[in-house]
Amino acid sequence: MKIWPLIKVLPVRTHFRFVRLARVFSSISVVAVIASVVLAAYPFTPPCGGLVCGIDFKGGSVLEISTAPQPADLGKVRSSLSGMGIGDVQVQGFGGPSSAIVRFQTPAGADANATAERVKARLTQTLGAVHFSRTEVVGPKISSELFSKGLVGLGLAILAMLLYIWFRFELQFGLGAVAALFHDVFLTFGLIAIMGRFGKIEFDLTAVAAILTIIGYSMNDTVVVFDRFRENLRKYKRMPLGEVIDMSINEMLTRTIITSMTAVLALVALAVFGGPTLYGLSIIMLFGIAIGTYSSIYIAAPVIMLWGVKRGGEDEEAAPLKPATVR
Repeated sequence: MKIWPLIKVLPVRTHFRFVRLARVFSSISVVAVIASVVLAAYPFTPPCGGLVCGIDFKGGSVLEISTAPQPADLGKVRSSLSGMGIGDVQVQGFGGPSSAIVRFQTPAGADANATAERVKARLTQTLGAVHFSRTEVVGPKISSELFSKGLVGLGLAILAMLLYIWFRFELQFGLGAVAALFHDVFLTFGLIAIMGRFGKIEFDLTAVAAILTIIGYSMNDTVVVFDRFRENLRKYKRMPLGEVIDMSINEMLTRTIITSMTAVLALVALAVFGGPTLYGLSIIMLFGIAIGTYSSIYIAAPVIMLWGVKRGGEDEEAAPLKPATVR
């Protein structure tokens, strides 16, 4: 008996009727987007609203410490720094029992680097031999500039994608792709807001990089589907638009799943073994891969159906000719 690889379990071509459920899933997506915007914005306090700002956007310092071979006493670290006037000190263990991350804010008018050195001296005095493997210091002015530039970068990326799709296909394709991009970005902000309330993910430059990666991945998946969709529109001029969309998505679905799984396997390993620094990045990108595939099917395609497309070019695919018989 021949044993096939596991990937052979996936059919070469599926026959799902995606368009039939487009209205239901599109309605769910609209509700999810509205909820995500509210979660990300409420309580409407600058700079990050409902998101938990990292030090990149609110200013402050992060110290990664190790007390090996002795375990790190997190309670002792908090109590030793509580009276230094450095805001809400956050101490989090990670990796092994001797490793921890310390986050604190720089007092108004104080020098960020000098404050970080004072904290290091206090930790060394309290814990004894301490190894500082990572030190990040961001001042308030720099953090505000990073925040504004990060948002501008996201906006320019979406605009560039719209112009590319408009040039590559047609305007309605570009509108569908941008609708899918906004859907993915807003839901990702909702995820960051929810995870931030549980102390899992902060909104920092790493999160911005993850969102930009999601935009690129979502656009890549959408372009692949659109390209097949355009080919089928030229070949099957009299086929209903919904059937052409279903056929195009089904033709590319197995390829999309296989491609996505290669990225998912790497990101799962990154989330498990990458430590707290890369945890947020990997979780956001895992979410983005799933939601990017979904939006190509149930956001971009319905927009094209509502707008309509022009059919032209090649004739409808004809039946293959039989070879001539020589007598």
